[in-house]
Amino acid sequence: MDPLHHFHLHPIIHLPHIGPIDPSINMAVISMWIAATAVFAVFFLASRKCTLVPKGIQNLVEVIVQFVRDDIVLTMMGKEGLPYLPFILTLFMFIWFCNLSGLIPGLFTPTSNIFMTGTLAIMVFFVTHIVGIVRHGPFKYFKGWVPHGVPKALAPALFIIEIPSAFAKPFSLAVRLFANMVAGHVVLLIFLGMIIQYKSLIIAPAPVLGAVIILILELLFTSLQAYIFAMLSALYISDAVHGGH
Repeated sequence: MDPLHHFHLHPIIHLPHIGPIDPSINMAVISMWIAATAVFAVFFLASRKCTLVPKGIQNLVEVIVQFVRDDIVLTMMGKEGLPYLPFILTLFMFIWFCNLSGLIPGLFTPTSNIFMTGTLAIMVFFVTHIVGIVRHGPFKYFKGWVPHGVPKALAPALFIIEIPSAFAKPFSLAVRLFANMVAGHVVLLIFLGMIIQYKSLIIAPAPVLGAVIILILELLFTSLQAYIFAMLSALYISDAVHGGH
């Protein structure tokens, strides 16, 4: 059994090519739509009949919002980060639901596709630099890429060095999320594949136990990876808001 077979995407709804781009709908796209719809539904249901004393789904959503606000936005950005809470919260919830969708039989993990995580990282990249430019102005913002007190003769060289660093941040965001989601699923599929391959009641308990342990860890990793992506995104935006260096 090929553990990477799960990650092979095949068109479900064929659409005509747009130049070199194939816009056909595959399971990754459908799973992403389901995750986005689920996030919208959760917030819609929570806000439909708000009460002073929250209960049910409203209480759950308020706990999540408070967690993102206090443990991510305020911790990484301070009170100046509160205007960016909706963006960070949306990132966290969407990535979390995308991660969870891969644990539902028949669905796909959109975040195990580098194009998906790359798109999210590019979005964070543009938001970060647009925020910095709007807040400080282009000259002052890019001047902040060079540490204070550096001799003027070294400033151009340090600025050039900082350019690859600016692109490395979104690259690391995309690869970290993609690699962790793929790795967890591959290990889980290997354990399940051992059950199918050996077809032995003597050997089966070991891979079943391993699969259960990995599945529990996967449930934790889905939340952890969403948290890390949102936390690093908040940190990068914070650098832009506060002038970087």
